[in-house]
Amino acid sequence: MVDIVESKFVTSAPNVDAAPESEEQNEVVFMARSNVGKSSLLNALTNHKGLAKVSSTPGKTRLINYFDVTFLDRDTQTKKLAKFVDLPGFGYAKVSKSIKHDWEKNLTDYISGREEIKLFIHLIDCRHPHLDIDTSVSQFLFDTVRENQAILQIFTKIDKLNQKEQSALRREFPNAMTVSSSKKRGTDKINKVIHDILIENDKFEEEEDAED
Repeated sequence: MVDIVESKFVTSAPNVDAAPESEEQNEVVFMARSNVGKSSLLNALTNHKGLAKVSSTPGKTRLINYFDVTFLDRDTQTKKLAKFVDLPGFGYAKVSKSIKHDWEKNLTDYISGREEIKLFIHLIDCRHPHLDIDTSVSQFLFDTVRENQAILQIFTKIDKLNQKEQSALRREFPNAMTVSSSKKRGTDKINKVIHDILIENDKFEEEEDAED
């Protein structure tokens, strides 16, 4: 079993140029359309209710937020350090077009230029799995992702669907995961998958270094 045993807010940054140094080189980026439950999931994964602030105004936050987290593999008692990165929600913003353009450019620059990113987590509301904006984000990630990066698609608020609807969603998206932050369903499995992806990435980079 893998748990997050420590978590803390580090800093906020407006763009990739102001991003903090990341000694562990393990950044896990959470991205989602506004009001999908990203902050709630971060709090559920870390078992820290106040870690990520849940805003009552969708699209209000325009900063990139960083959190240090420590995974513990309870079977081996080994720890793994990582940074969770909370990107501003996309697709909803009552701001001027110029501000929105700068905001979206900052996110694009961060996603495509930040070498410390090892995993992109794209959250989608399970009740709206086919929105154009999510399709566009998925395509952008697949077009941008480097060899040492992974993409994980997670459908949130799965408790809002009945069993038949859940089964249909899983058949259509067999490689995606599902979660209910409010019911704490799926959070342990997600932590294990994140941890294992980071471990595998370490092995990949060690092999790359050995070849060089």
